[in-house]
Amino acid sequence: MENGCTQTETYSERDTFDYAAKLAKEARPGGLYLLSGDLGTGKTVFAKGFAEGLGVTDCVNSPTFTIMQTYESGRIPFYHFDVYRISDCSEMYELGYEEYFFGNGVCLVEWAELISELLPDDAVYIRIEKDMDKGFDYRKITVTKGNVI
Repeated sequence: MENGCTQTETYSERDTFDYAAKLAKEARPGGLYLLSGDLGTGKTVFAKGFAEGLGVTDCVNSPTFTIMQTYESGRIPFYHFDVYRISDCSEMYELGYEEYFFGNGVCLVEWAELISELLPDDAVYIRIEKDMDKGFDYRKITVTKGNVI
């Protein structure tokens, strides 16, 4: 992805899943993707599609209670974080987050705005928004190169 911002509209879970898979096919080792959106906007659907785009064959679930899940079955190691339950950034240090964020895998971080002080400027920021006026399954997905949290 070039510097800048792109917006995509999806009208079903499958569209959101497929868009995430397409984005992941462009991912390279060391990639950090910051995923933001309200509850129920489709972050987990996006994460599952992203994993498929990396070739992950394992069952992907949101790691809300474990904070991080590691998947090694794809073309690049995939580290899926859900930091919703992080109350202090020191918890990320305890997890050894730097090894993952700055390693040879690809990280997708849900609720990244909660750990904004730990995020590098060269991350890819993804915002998912609903608009009920456009339908229950409508999503606007904005992808911006560079940490804009």
